[in-house]
Amino acid sequence: MVHPFNRLFGMGDKGNAAPEEVGYTPDEVIQLEVDKIQPNRFQPRTIFNEDKIKELAQTINTHGMIQPIVVRKIDEENFELIAGERRWRAVQFLEWDKISAIIRDMSDSETASVALIENLQREELTVIEEAMAYAKLLELHSLTQEALAQRLGKNQSTIANKLRLLKLPEEVQSALLNKLITERHARALIKLKDTEKQLLVLQAILDNDLNVKQTEERIANINEPKEPKRKSPKLKGVNKDIRIAMNTIRQSLSMVSDTGVAVESDEKEHDDYYQITIKIPKKK
Repeated sequence: MVHPFNRLFGMGDKGNAAPEEVGYTPDEVIQLEVDKIQPNRFQPRTIFNEDKIKELAQTINTHGMIQPIVVRKIDEENFELIAGERRWRAVQFLEWDKISAIIRDMSDSETASVALIENLQREELTVIEEAMAYAKLLELHSLTQEALAQRLGKNQSTIANKLRLLKLPEEVQSALLNKLITERHARALIKLKDTEKQLLVLQAILDNDLNVKQTEERIANINEPKEPKRKSPKLKGVNKDIRIAMNTIRQSLSMVSDTGVAVESDEKEHDDYYQITIKIPKKK
């Protein structure tokens, strides 16, 4: 039977074929020596939770191997994993000599695709690993983001947002990989175009445990720094009538601003007089 993802990614049914001379038939479960198996070089997952591996090992020890791993031949004695690395690691933890496996004849492209898709469907990857998986599938199958989204049953915007994370500095990607920051933190950092500024804000997030809102506010201040409010000169040493006049003008300007008109004013104190310059835009 052809796996549905084989059809989606144009792999045909080659994955089920196996050379007759090696002594096995397609989908036949056989026992392979654990130390003859190498990890999948295309594995998108870079971090394996040791506690979960131990839990899986306990389950396998109690109930046995319910689902065999899938491998391909490297040479006459050695094999490479296609799917099932967590099970293989669990069996290693148990120090078993052999493991149940199915041998498939797959190319590098097919092997990479199966490994990527298997992990994407389980939704256990970190966001950066997921982004790398999408990028690899786009490369392997020469797809557009829209075509990949359709084949995986996801929104094109989801694919695009994940891929943008790969443009961030390595330090930010590492923080994502190790779950030191969230995806929303990282997406906020994208708004900073300067790498040095991105790294400075990243350090601030880590040092001060900034939440997403605080991070976004800091980035907004960097991108559009607020001009310090210009203080009005204090009216010292002038008579009451002048103070009343100046304050009345200021209140009037404030009332005009409250209507939505972007009034600009500038006050300067000279030896003999106060100068107020007012700018009112022609269009609101």
